[in-house]
Amino acid sequence: MTKTAFTLGALLLAAAGAASAQEQVLNLYSARHYSTDEALYSNFTKATGIRINRVDADDAGIVARLKAEGTASPADVILLVDAARLYRGEADGLFQPIKSSKLEAAIPAQYRAKATPEGTTWFGFSTRARVIVYDKIKVKRADVDTYEELADPKNKGKICIRSGSHPYNLSLFGAVTEHLGEQQAEAWLKGVVANLARDPKGGDVDQIKGVGSGECQIAVSNTYYIARLIRSGNPDDRALMERVGVVFRTRAPGART
Repeated sequence: MTKTAFTLGALLLAAAGAASAQEQVLNLYSARHYSTDEALYSNFTKATGIRINRVDADDAGIVARLKAEGTASPADVILLVDAARLYRGEADGLFQPIKSSKLEAAIPAQYRAKATPEGTTWFGFSTRARVIVYDKIKVKRADVDTYEELADPKNKGKICIRSGSHPYNLSLFGAVTEHLGEQQAEAWLKGVVANLARDPKGGDVDQIKGVGSGECQIAVSNTYYIARLIRSGNPDDRALMERVGVVFRTRAPGART
């Protein structure tokens, strides 16, 4: 069993006590839509006898529903797909604290909300990297092997990126701020904006395709979009991934080599 599988299983088991002993139903609001989760839900029901009543929506839809339902919400477990959204939900008071030795044993402290005497409001059970994609013909890997270099003048006019207000980028910007401090992070963001090849638009796949088409030479993407293109049945997608390079392990901002 993978760590992700174990921790999601622990999350559900920790919430099993919320399921009615009479009805044996656990209400799950999920913004995750992965086939691996289906197997986990099925195994959970087989192991506990508790049926999962799932409400599927995107993060915004789930947050809106929780706000509308208020304290009358029937949700027992909520799955969102980005740290920025988890933080926003916590700040909006949408989560109840939970104490669980299973979750605490499975998930390191840096991947969960700060604990309070009442418990922790959210736990992360899977992670993904926000990586740098570059044109292998026009860009040297050494020029893009840190996030900081995205703001370097040597990369002026080369960068494609999706909207800065999107949660994926907000999480990245938050991490940069945590490492560099607010003043340096602001200067870094201004440098990134100065290096854009075009106005931010589209999703992560659009940024990668922008590199492939020559619209830009450097992009930022979540890893699973890259995996999706590599495994695509479309020959054009596979050809695209032959052209671009990926810096999977960029050094943390401020790190020394």
